[in-house]
Amino acid sequence: MKTLSAILAVITFSLVTACSTHAAQRPHIILVMTDDQGWGQTSYHRHPNLKTPNLDAMAANSLRFDRFYAGAPNCSPTRATVLTGRSNDRTGVFDHGYPLRLQEKTVTQALRDSGYQTGHFGKWHLNGLRGPGVPIFKEDTHNPGAFGFDTWFSVTNFFDYDPLMSRQGEIEPHRGDSSEIIVDEALKFIEKKLPTGAPLFVVIWHGSPHSPMIANKKDRSAFSDLPERHQHHLGELVAMDRSIGTLRSGLRRLGIAENSLLWFNSDNGGLPGFGKETVGYLRGNKNLMYEGGLRVPGIIEWPAVIKKPRITAYSACTVDIFPTIADVANLPASSMLQPQDGLSLRPLFERDIPKRPKPLFFHHRGRGVIIDQDYKLIAQDGGYELYNLANDEKETHNLYRDEDSTSRRLKKLYLNWKTSLNASVAGKDYPEGIVSSNTPGRRFWKDDPAYQPYRKQFQQNVNQ
Repeated sequence: MKTLSAILAVITFSLVTACSTHAAQRPHIILVMTDDQGWGQTSYHRHPNLKTPNLDAMAANSLRFDRFYAGAPNCSPTRATVLTGRSNDRTGVFDHGYPLRLQEKTVTQALRDSGYQTGHFGKWHLNGLRGPGVPIFKEDTHNPGAFGFDTWFSVTNFFDYDPLMSRQGEIEPHRGDSSEIIVDEALKFIEKKLPTGAPLFVVIWHGSPHSPMIANKKDRSAFSDLPERHQHHLGELVAMDRSIGTLRSGLRRLGIAENSLLWFNSDNGGLPGFGKETVGYLRGNKNLMYEGGLRVPGIIEWPAVIKKPRITAYSACTVDIFPTIADVANLPASSMLQPQDGLSLRPLFERDIPKRPKPLFFHHRGRGVIIDQDYKLIAQDGGYELYNLANDEKETHNLYRDEDSTSRRLKKLYLNWKTSLNASVAGKDYPEGIVSSNTPGRRFWKDDPAYQPYRKQFQQNVNQ
């Protein structure tokens, strides 16, 4: 008969082995987000001028969403939804340039606490600073490190050619296209950290194709018959697409592509002034609550699990990123602050699911949206609009008075959700029951005292 100590040793070995196996199976997770790329700005969506061969190749090997939504129609709010799984107003990020509250729980913190190594590369825009992107100071109370990133190579906001970057507070000038710079840095981080054996969480937030739009001559050459501003705009997307190819080939070179969950999307709908093809001929654009302002490219690649590449019409959103990662990485429920507005997309990786089990909600600048299956209700300008997206993707016919029962049902759901949202805005979701007083105000970096000694240097850089 085995002794008690021998039995305990066997049990301990089994548990350790099981935990090690689980850790080895957990994927590396890489989130990539562009800045102002419209739903129609890929060649797989048949843009008449732009070619995106690397995104096309990724989409052909992935789960591609044709109804993927940004959490809000502009940048900072969507970034808050990515990190928290919660509608942006719940987190205090009401519009671009608002800071994310330190009281929120982020996916980065949860993954770091579970053993992931974490890195942020590129645009941040969650520390309360407005204006063109400049380096983030290490003393900034809302820098990426405050929300769980052990490594960060970041700027406050949009950035372009030859950017000044911040490597965890140390200012560094760089030469070249911003998309390629941050992907190169992310790959260096991955290669450096792989020998530790711990899984990696990497966030790459591009500054393209946001203004001021600067592309090199070669990337502009395919668009020489278009106005110069259009050439730079599309040229930035060419460089961004090339960086996607660099990233995917880098993952293959490092031997981790098979078990890397690579998630790509944009932060809001496309910009006006570049043709209706920018938003795939949908209604509206950035800052509006119509499809052109909220619907964006969305692709998830994970070869070890997504064995059957396909296109889905399932409605998904950036609020689903945290719940999906929590499911994939087996994070505890306590890692997510409640209420959560997203849900896990993990079941969708292996089979088609015809209907989303709960609606999507949006709120931005006092306007609201609920999307429930094919119906979309918009609350704005003191009234309501109802559209059936299956029959009227371009939102041309308001059904609010024609389909009274659907309108009343969705309005009730929206108003109930809005009550929950208002409680979150007031801080009721936090243990303290109030919003902490250490949340900084929304301000331009030029007006921040910490930036005064650097104002001339930084201003010269962003005006180049």
